[in-house]
Amino acid sequence: ALSGVRVLELAGLAPAPLCGMILADFGAQVVRIDRLSQSAAASDVQGRGKRSLALDLKRPQGAAALRRLCGGADVLIEPFRHGVMEKLGLGPEVLLQENPRLIYARLTGFGQTGKYAKSAGHDINYLALSGVLSKLGRKNENPYAPVNLLADFAGGGVMCAMGIVIALFERARSGRGQVIDASMVEGVAYLSSFLWKSQNLGLWSQPRGENLLDSGAPFYETYRTSDGKFMAVGAIEPQFYNQLIKG
Repeated sequence: ALSGVRVLELAGLAPAPLCGMILADFGAQVVRIDRLSQSAAASDVQGRGKRSLALDLKRPQGAAALRRLCGGADVLIEPFRHGVMEKLGLGPEVLLQENPRLIYARLTGFGQTGKYAKSAGHDINYLALSGVLSKLGRKNENPYAPVNLLADFAGGGVMCAMGIVIALFERARSGRGQVIDASMVEGVAYLSSFLWKSQNLGLWSQPRGENLLDSGAPFYETYRTSDGKFMAVGAIEPQFYNQLIKG
């Protein structure tokens, strides 16, 4: 579906490479812009379907090369902290003026505005500020983050890819690109809207670890088996719960 779409992905960690990989998987031509000091080609397990080009964006020649590339690109994926691209002379006000059809996707933890915009962080921090972390964990235990899947990959990489596809669709009508502000805090909060909307239904009305899907029910739980491994049980409906008890 994305055949012919030209994407430039500035090398980063976790969410940005996933975003680029999703676009590449669906046919986009993705070129990852690596740093000269160390190429990510050997270590990027999300490099599938991408080509690589090394540039030193801190040098005028490198920044100029990226500007030229952006002149013919459809999408730029930018994973740096707030203000970095502006300092390099590569902010959206510059690149969109030179290529008004460019979709400039900014993927950060806290977004481009607000008091945390310039702060560093990781998945667990974004998950905490979104409020989602307060819902994850067993009764009488600390909240826990499910590795870095929720904020980094789902709230960041996947949501950014969806934003890019939506912007491409809109550009087909207007002919103009736009800036996408993909914040992992806001992305994972959006993903979790069901948790808050369904509280009045009784699904999440109890404290953490005492609800239907968070280990509060015996029919939605993991159990250790006789061989020392584990079995996941999801027998919510009465007919399936009856089969579980019978078994």
